[in-house]
Amino acid sequence: MAPIRTQWTRLIRFVAAETSRVHIGEPVDKNLDVGLASHQKRPIEAYEILGSALDPAAQVTKNVLTVQTLLSPLSNEEIKYVRCLGLNYSDHAAEAGLAKPAFPILFIKPTSSLIGPDATITIPKVAQPPKEHLPDYEVEFTIVIGKPAKDVKEEDALDYVLGYTAANDVSFRKHQMAVTQWGFSKGFDNTNPLGPCLVAASTIPDPQKVPLSATVNGVTVQDGTTADMIFSVRRTIAFLSQGTTLEPGSLILTGTPKGVGFVKKPPLYLKDGDKVSVWVGNGIGSLYNNVKEEGSGSKAML
Repeated sequence: MAPIRTQWTRLIRFVAAETSRVHIGEPVDKNLDVGLASHQKRPIEAYEILGSALDPAAQVTKNVLTVQTLLSPLSNEEIKYVRCLGLNYSDHAAEAGLAKPAFPILFIKPTSSLIGPDATITIPKVAQPPKEHLPDYEVEFTIVIGKPAKDVKEEDALDYVLGYTAANDVSFRKHQMAVTQWGFSKGFDNTNPLGPCLVAASTIPDPQKVPLSATVNGVTVQDGTTADMIFSVRRTIAFLSQGTTLEPGSLILTGTPKGVGFVKKPPLYLKDGDKVSVWVGNGIGSLYNNVKEEGSGSKAML
């Protein structure tokens, strides 16, 4: 199976100032961190791409558009499934005092949890007060599958990757630790930033050499590398595709390095007014998001 080749190297999705409509494009400035530029309200120009982000034949044009609002690189309608790995970094397992898992720990998110750059992370009523429920940040290197993958061999796994992006797997630890299944605690609406760029797989030949970090209110809290993954990108795709078709547009969040808030003493947790950012290298860039607590109302059930 041949690797996926695209005309673009970095793809963004945005509302254009010229049309007030949603477009996809390739940033004109090859070195620009578009997430940082968007957050700082600096101008961003992009060559318009004609076609779908999931179609490798999509054409990069010479038509330049100006970004009015930066969006996540894929729409929710394009995303088929969101799979996530837990406890997939050696240093994170160590800080949590947990043994390395023998098999990937998988949980699923609904697409309603996904938000884009500069969107607001919402702490729902069911996860308040934050001091008790411990909303937490998790920078994650994210795989985007580009063609149907089933029973994939580890050595062929990267041939099925369209590209890579970043995510912040915001987690609510009280709900997470109450049960063995994490889908509820990690799946609340408007809690998982995604983006800002989708970087073509062909430009990241070794996904185990990518730096990633997170900050809360300007203080660096995570600083790691994908080299510390327990289950590599290749192994993850091979494992998850056993007997299961990974469709184009499927996301795989691959876990987070050490530095999460709930293991700190005292715990660090996200709360109303906080500013959180995650960054992934190799051209993917930064996600900036504010945190807001949903208005007071009925008490949580847990």
